[in-house]
Amino acid sequence: MSRADVTARLADGVASVPAADWDACAGEDNPFLSHAFLSILEDSGSATARTGWQPVPVLVEGGDGTPVAIAPAYAKSHSQGEYVFDHAWADAYGRAGGDYYPKLQIAVPFTPAPGPRLLLRDPAHAPALIAALEAVTDQHGLSSAHATFVAPDQVPLFEAAGWLIREGTQFHWRNEGYASFDDFLGALSSRKRKAIRKERAGALEGGITVRHLTGGDLTEAAWDAFWTFYQDTGSRKWGRPYLTRRFFSLLGERMGNKVLLMLAERGGRPIAGALNLIGADTLYGRYWGCTEEVPFLHFELCYYQAIDAAIALGKTVVEAGAQGEHKLARGYAPVPTWSAHYIPDPNFRRAVADFLVRERAAVESDQESLAELTPFRKA
Repeated sequence: MSRADVTARLADGVASVPAADWDACAGEDNPFLSHAFLSILEDSGSATARTGWQPVPVLVEGGDGTPVAIAPAYAKSHSQGEYVFDHAWADAYGRAGGDYYPKLQIAVPFTPAPGPRLLLRDPAHAPALIAALEAVTDQHGLSSAHATFVAPDQVPLFEAAGWLIREGTQFHWRNEGYASFDDFLGALSSRKRKAIRKERAGALEGGITVRHLTGGDLTEAAWDAFWTFYQDTGSRKWGRPYLTRRFFSLLGERMGNKVLLMLAERGGRPIAGALNLIGADTLYGRYWGCTEEVPFLHFELCYYQAIDAAIALGKTVVEAGAQGEHKLARGYAPVPTWSAHYIPDPNFRRAVADFLVRERAAVESDQESLAELTPFRKA
């Protein structure tokens, strides 16, 4: 199909696109890109124009009006909830007399999980979709377009179109054929095995137990408990939580089989929780919180229980969220992440490109240093 055979348009939100059409482009591997998840963000009032995330999905359609490519895009009036930080870019653009906002964000709101940002029925549709994103940016006078946490295999598509590429780092755990947590520990040095076992034992002292909830076990009482944890963490990290209480109810209602909620309890009373989503080969850790400070409980719920669950579910990767060099000591290794940036203004583009060259050198140097600290060393 040539570019002349397709047309592009902006949709009025994810919910306005038929779920079957959306998911035919998105596939089933990554739960965050599903019509269900993205429409829950809208329907719950979490990602809306009011919160600075106006949904404007960009669709490329064939001659019969069927979407052949989709980008989950948002008109952003700020830079919160993205985890790829461009506040300095916004300040520089403003000092030069420009309006950085609104900008076009191609992303899953509040979700630093790598995945496709070009949802394609066929890879041949990628150039047309990228061209449509550029046209939206140009025609609406936007400062820029940003595709964040791009799946590695899609980075060359943006690069071929002339977008600037930015590199970051996350920490993921990979199952190298482990049948149990003890198998995983066997890949570590004796010192690191002992340290992890000590942390796990310490986290569950005093009769603390952990429950794994999914599907029909995700009751409103469980969500009420987790909402308390989420609010506490969100208010400390971001000033206010990004997600509404209704988001969690809808998540359990519409995607319960893709959710794994871990609750730590003392005497039957929840004191901490960690929320995960289940992908085709990846367990995605998203949110954590607590009402009682217990040493090592964060590590137990977010990292060690996640490894246990991934092994039990037959998943090969655990992604435990953005940043966090402390994950190295818990069996997680550094991996690069990628974003792509379209900047029409030639002077601003040049300045950003210069910055990215310097930043990438620093990021890659850090990755080399971190790789030396990975725990998969017997010595």
